Amino acid sequence: MVAYQASSTNPNSDVAVRFLERQSGNVFEYLVHAGTLARTSNKTLPGIQEAKWLPDGSRAFVRYLSGDTHSIINTYALPPNGEGGYFLAQNITDLVVSPTTLLTLASGSNGSVGTLQKPDGSQPKQVFKTPLSSLRVGFLGKSQYLAFTKPSATLSGFAYIVNTTGNFERIAGPLSGLVALGSPTGTWALLSYTSGGTLKTSLLNLASREAIPLPVATLADKCVWAANEKAVYCAVPMNPEAAFAYPDDWYQGAVSFSDRIWKIDVAGRFAELVLDFSKEAADSLDATTLTIDPKNTVLVFKNKRDGSLWSYEL
Repeated sequence: MVAYQASSTNPNSDVAVRFLERQSGNVFEYLVHAGTLARTSNKTLPGIQEAKWLPDGSRAFVRYLSGDTHSIINTYALPPNGEGGYFLAQNITDLVVSPTTLLTLASGSNGSVGTLQKPDGSQPKQVFKTPLSSLRVGFLGKSQYLAFTKPSATLSGFAYIVNTTGNFERIAGPLSGLVALGSPTGTWALLSYTSGGTLKTSLLNLASREAIPLPVATLADKCVWAANEKAVYCAVPMNPEAAFAYPDDWYQGAVSFSDRIWKIDVAGRFAELVLDFSKEAADSLDATTLTIDPKNTVLVFKNKRDGSLWSYEL
């Protein structure tokens, strides 16, 4: 899903949220202030695993499995009206988007290759190659990338800056269950990991390499950076059970959290409660795929417990 200004020419336009219905692959658009919902595409794409949207909502990169054993990863570039899409290469292991580019990762027993291309699939260019075979990637500012080993409580994780020449520089690790989320300009990285079975979260200044512990503990996968980089919004679990291994058991659905939404002030290093979901909705929230609009006015998230989609005006 993606939250963006409904009109690129009207600064006071409504905030639009585009998302796919997982069962059918149909695209919907919800206008937050108007409270209206409309279907924009009825193209059927069953079995969707995830979708990554361009920031302006103009295309979704939809990933789903196929084959007799459901072992083939397909990625389809889907316009919101369902017309004129195209397939990317099969078995892409990770994919991230920026306003103007698409970064794909192909990993195997011989390592990983990162490829940069335009959102329409043109001008593909290899930007790095590494013997590391189990990675996740993200953009770090306009010209660098953030890569980290796939997180597991049973393995020591490492995070790296990948520069414009494809060189890897380690910035964090070894840390169990390490997840890293780079800030929009590449100034900071939000890190989450486990120590002694307990969740920890910190801010890493990428210039000084200083790691600053935060007053709340969560998974970086449950956070989103504000567009102005002054804050991070995170879904923070209340009293996570110590008997489980994080993040593995959460990824696999063996455990669910009961979250509250907090705003972490980057300059002040303090956390401010934004939403106590259990009081507002009389239900439990296990938030994931947090998204925020460019003006930092609307937070959108999915409840992992039931797949429901929520928006909250900040």
